Amino acid sequence: MKKTLFSILSAVVVSSAVLSAGVALTPPAYAQSAAKATVDAAKAAGTVGEQSDGYLGLVKGSADAATKAAVEEINTGRARVYAEAAAKNGVSPAAAGASAYTNLIFPKVKAGEYYKDDSGSWKRK
Repeated sequence: MKKTLFSILSAVVVSSAVLSAGVALTPPAYAQSAAKATVDAAKAAGTVGEQSDGYLGLVKGSADAATKAAVEEINTGRARVYAEAAAKNGVSPAAAGASAYTNLIFPKVKAGEYYKDDSGSWKRK
């Protein structure tokens, strides 16, 4: 009985620790998914597009505050990733961003969404 009770209590403590850790890590994930949802909607509306430098851009130069904040949040995350990739591969963050655009981002641009090519022109895919 003592052994079973100890096992149950241990499981509860471990579960609580895991849940606490999950809760501590979850808000940034929620925030990021909220930013992604906002950007995805803006892409579908033609307000936001992908740029050849690997960052998001405003197709018409302006957007509502929530969209601008979401674009900034995602671009900040991308800048961090590009800097890390650049350091590991001995290239500039700009080269890492351009490579990400060519190899990862552009192939995922959906039909009807906008992208900015190397000439600086927005185009609809």
